[in-house]
Amino acid sequence: MAIHIREEANRCLNCKKPMCKAACPVETPIPEIIQLFKENRTLEAGEMLFENNPMSVICAMVCNHEAQCFGHCVLGRKGTPVQFYDIEKYISDTYLDRMVVSPKEKNGKNVAVIGSGPAGMTGAIVLARNGYDVTIFEERCYIGGMLYYGIPEFRLPKSILHRYQDQMVKMGIHIRPNTTISDALNIETLFRDGYSAVMACTGVWRPKTLGIVGESLPNVHFGISYLTNPSAFQLGENVAIIGMGNVAMDVARTALRHGARQVTMYARGKHIAASSEEVQYAQLDGAETVFGKMIDHITPEGPVFKTSIFDENDKVIGYEEELEAVKADATIIAVSQGPKDRLLLTTEGLKKAENGMLQVDENFMTTVPGVFAAGDVVTGSYTVVSAVRQAKIAAEGIMKYLSSENV
Repeated sequence: MAIHIREEANRCLNCKKPMCKAACPVETPIPEIIQLFKENRTLEAGEMLFENNPMSVICAMVCNHEAQCFGHCVLGRKGTPVQFYDIEKYISDTYLDRMVVSPKEKNGKNVAVIGSGPAGMTGAIVLARNGYDVTIFEERCYIGGMLYYGIPEFRLPKSILHRYQDQMVKMGIHIRPNTTISDALNIETLFRDGYSAVMACTGVWRPKTLGIVGESLPNVHFGISYLTNPSAFQLGENVAIIGMGNVAMDVARTALRHGARQVTMYARGKHIAASSEEVQYAQLDGAETVFGKMIDHITPEGPVFKTSIFDENDKVIGYEEELEAVKADATIIAVSQGPKDRLLLTTEGLKKAENGMLQVDENFMTTVPGVFAAGDVVTGSYTVVSAVRQAKIAAEGIMKYLSSENV
């Protein structure tokens, strides 16, 4: 492994205008990182990565590299791009346990972070490293949000999240597990108890329904619910998955690891949201893909489809009338998620944007002064690195807000 990483680093051309960096949502300084690594200054490289992106080791494992650094490397025009994500993973993983952490002197201002997914973790780390006293409120047992409960162990080991928690506690970040804000406590309570600002990073945990007959049957489940605790489900040997995004890929690969013999994913079109890499991994694991099938309803025996009709550009323009029933022991719906409405229902003045997510301004402050938001609760289900970028902006927004004369 070390030899492979060194060889990859040596292939970097150190471009003056690196396209890999430009394609990264957080503009990771890739040539500088690689140069430090080549000079055996691994911890310095790790510190630079962490300062720019606290979730660096996680992004190295779960990002869609084809759409970002790997896919924009200039070497890919005539050959094989540099696999920077392997270099990044090695450096960041090494640095995570060896970083020197000491709580910064507090500035006297408290910030509450609701949710501990990638946005919440990033926001908490940035604020803590700038002297704010940060408390994370997490409704589940462990931090990580979708990273912990939505990404399978074989893609992202849970131990990495536990290592993050250890370092965050060393930074002085307080964590309250099993605590929901909008239940016994709400945002008004947080301000009452001395928090000067709030960052809402509650993600998207409500499965999107299809509005079809059969969704409440006992052999029908939602993808995100399944991924939260696969061992709690008895799917049988033949599983049908409605959807072909990245969540569907994770569901398919997880089901195959938990006893399913036949797993088939269905999509109504030919263009899918999942990265080609994730599709290939799912197929290598044994999952099958069927395109051009629109779910009509679900029965105890399995899903029933209509066949899509395509134009010359492979765009769906209609459906055939004939129905096709598919036998399956279980049907899993994996067609995206939305936010829960509890914060909106319990916080006066908090408003939705047109996309149904929390409405924010350019600093990621919501319609309630002092309440900021970042991550999927703003954009909808998206990428880890996008959540990091938003959280950094939101944290900067909080710091500007709290340093103003009006606060």
